[in-house]
Amino acid sequence: MKILFIGDIVGRPGRQLARDVLPRLVDQHMIDLVVANGENAAAGFGLTPDVVNELFDMGMDVLTTGNHVWDKRDGLVCLEQEPALLRPANYPPDTPGRGVGVYQTAGGVSVAVVNLQGRVFMGELDCPFRKADEIIAQLGPAQKIIFVDFHAEATSEKGALGAYLDGRVSAVVGTHTHVQTADERLLPGGTAFISDVGMTGARDSVIGIRKELSIQRFMTQMPVRYEISKKDPMLCAVVIDVDETTGRSRKIERVMVLGN
Repeated sequence: MKILFIGDIVGRPGRQLARDVLPRLVDQHMIDLVVANGENAAAGFGLTPDVVNELFDMGMDVLTTGNHVWDKRDGLVCLEQEPALLRPANYPPDTPGRGVGVYQTAGGVSVAVVNLQGRVFMGELDCPFRKADEIIAQLGPAQKIIFVDFHAEATSEKGALGAYLDGRVSAVVGTHTHVQTADERLLPGGTAFISDVGMTGARDSVIGIRKELSIQRFMTQMPVRYEISKKDPMLCAVVIDVDETTGRSRKIERVMVLGN
C-alpha cells in the first residue's frame, strides 16, 4: 500500500495548489492514504475549523501538526472534535487533542499515524524517543504499519529518531523546516526516512513568508508582523510504498510539483 505525505501547507497558496494537484497525485501513484502537515494552513499560522474542513474535503485523510497548531484559538476546538487531526503526542497529558490515531484505508488496511515534536531549538516537551516507545507498545505487534511525522528543527535529532525507530515503524518523515531534503532512503530495518519533506506554499519567499519582512526582521532584530507570500507556489511531498504484511517500507520517493 502507498502513503502520500504532503509537507507543511502554508496558507491559501499551499491549500490551492494541494487542491489542484492532489487528485492527479493520488491517481498517478495509486495512493491509499493521504496525510498532510497542516499546522501553517490558516494564513501561515495555525488552523481554523473552516480550513480543517477544506483540507479534509479536498481529500486529506489525516492531518498532523506541530508547534504552530496553537496559534489560532478557534482551531483548538478541532483538536478535540476531529479524530483525524493530530497534535504532537509528547505534549503534556492534559493538552487538548491526541497525538496518535489508527485509520483504515478504503482497502481495509490499518495505518497508525503518530505525531511527535523535537526538543532541539524547540519547546521543552516530553522526550519524543520515550514517547515513541510508549506508543508503539500500546499499539502492539498486530499494528504493522506505523507512520511517524517528526516535527523538529535539528537534522541530527530527526536522524537519531529515525535510527532509533528503524525496524519498529514503517516511516519517519521530518517536518518544520519547510525545506525539502535530498536524503530520502530506506534504513536497514525497513523504515523509510527523510529529514524534511519540505513545504507546500510559495517558493518565492523565505520559508513561506514574504521576503522583505524576513529580511527586515534579520536586519533590525525588531518584531515584524509576518505575512505569507503568494508567489510561485510549490508542493513538496513523499510517496512511501509499504508492505502490508510486514510493515516494512519498500520505497520512498520525493515529490515536488510547481504551480503556475
